[in-house]
Amino acid sequence: MSLHSAAQSLVSLAEAGQKGGQHESLSPYVTGGSALFILLLLLWITTRFNRDR
Repeated sequence: MSLHSAAQSLVSLAEAGQKGGQHESLSPYVTGGSALFILLLLLWITTRFNRDR
């Protein structure tokens, strides 16, 4: 790989990073909401099956 092509690939990566770098169909609210739901579900399962009390 020549120096010129390496520089071009670095420039294209930098331009992609400035655009947000995420897929258009991924909504941060849906991702965060589903992560919160999964964590609350795991907390509920943990507290239901904890027989040490």
